[in-house]
Amino acid sequence: MTPTLDPKDLLIRTLPTPNPYALKFVLNAPFKEEGKATFSSPAEADELPLVRDLFDIDGVRQVHLFQNTLSVTHTGELENDDIDSQVTAVIRSRYPIHNAKFGDAVKLARPRNPNNDPKLELIEEILDRTIRPGLQADGGDIEVLELADNELRIRYQGACGGCPSSSAGTLDAIQGILRNELPSDDLIVVPMMD
Repeated sequence: MTPTLDPKDLLIRTLPTPNPYALKFVLNAPFKEEGKATFSSPAEADELPLVRDLFDIDGVRQVHLFQNTLSVTHTGELENDDIDSQVTAVIRSRYPIHNAKFGDAVKLARPRNPNNDPKLELIEEILDRTIRPGLQADGGDIEVLELADNELRIRYQGACGGCPSSSAGTLDAIQGILRNELPSDDLIVVPMMD
């Protein structure tokens, strides 16, 4: 379990993201001590009451955790102010029993480069250095799904999922950077939907 922190000592900062249907919540304590996790249903978060209970809020579609940041993507059924107050209430009430060290018992993103493909390893390194820091600062991330011939399939996570800029400007930037830094310049980046 996460070290005990009195709910009144929690400092929660709500920030907008480029996605009009996502908010980022930054805490003075960890939501996830190592790695990241994305949840698209309450069943996926059964062992994590904080995450599971966020899906009780009208319109919540996805919850993404990374270090001390939690992003909530929603359908727009509620105004951002309503989402903000309800998410903040769930965080305050559930954080004292939240386990920020979760991992093995919870389904996380697939293993990175399970086939030890050197080209995929280079792509991951380029993304870690150039793209992921900006996406993570906005409450999102990117997962590489597979590389087949010259087509790289990715999935946006957190606030990046469904964001208008992720399907245009961000996608162009990812493809441009990878084409510039990889030996072959014919790579096509294709976003996959859930």
